[in-house]
Amino acid sequence: MVIENSRPRLIIILGPTGVGKTEMAIKLATAYGGEIISADSMQVYRYMDIGTAKPTLEERLSVRHHLIDLVNPDDEFNAAIFIKEAGETIEKLTREGKNIFVVGGTGLYIKVLLGGLFEGLGADRDLRDSYKDDLKKYGVNYLFERLKNLDKAAAGKIHPNDVVRIIRALEIIECTGESIVKKQEEHQFGHRSYDYIKIGLLLDRYRLYDKIKMRTDKMIRGGLIEEVEDLLKRGFGEFLKPMRSMCYKHVVDYINDKHNVKEAVRLIDRDTRHYAKRQMTWFNREDDIKWYHPQSMDPVKDEIENFLDV
Repeated sequence: MVIENSRPRLIIILGPTGVGKTEMAIKLATAYGGEIISADSMQVYRYMDIGTAKPTLEERLSVRHHLIDLVNPDDEFNAAIFIKEAGETIEKLTREGKNIFVVGGTGLYIKVLLGGLFEGLGADRDLRDSYKDDLKKYGVNYLFERLKNLDKAAAGKIHPNDVVRIIRALEIIECTGESIVKKQEEHQFGHRSYDYIKIGLLLDRYRLYDKIKMRTDKMIRGGLIEEVEDLLKRGFGEFLKPMRSMCYKHVVDYINDKHNVKEAVRLIDRDTRHYAKRQMTWFNREDDIKWYHPQSMDPVKDEIENFLDV
């Protein structure tokens, strides 16, 4: 039910990778006449189905999914683009009277969707081009050292190899005289466009790790190696950002004879476990998530019905 003259209502289903978000979300969307917006930074890429654990074709036919297969692996995609695409979809679904489920484990995407994204001033193209010229001539370490001299606070928060964030931080400090850190703190993700409820799914750590291992084995059996070979044949190079993600980079290394299949599987399992831990570290900083076991359908439905006033 959508109430007139109110902010759109979002039901957020989140949690670590492999916990069972898709399965629960499909059941809930079916029960409440809803559609799903993916909040997954990898499922936006075409041709990357197995390694991103996208919903199957059958699942997508049972409940309509949005923000999946939006761009090619060599196209730009970031939080700002996600906000735009998700916002347009939310407006459309609200007009149609659909209940909206936002489902995924990319904590940043969920945060900026609910709270807004600090954008600061617009891009200074000439200044940015000069940084790119310096990058080509002197390397990323030169830019990072420059940032440390101008903005120690930002340099303390940005990885020395994160070229995009280094250049943006330099642009802010040189154009405004203020640190991007200060501007982000002033913003504090304070924008609110939606009413929402956050449902978090959580498993015992060892049970989650078992599920991750089983999923990795299923990916290999299901054709992950062939999927990566196809991506390379299509011309999507191994150094593209999505190709360096935890599943794909180790398969690329296997294809390049850097290790065998057994080692690739071990590394995928390890990196996926580490990723799940980082996700939980992110989510544990938020105090508005209501946590449930993935099989706790009835209490989750009670929460959603109270939220929707069903």
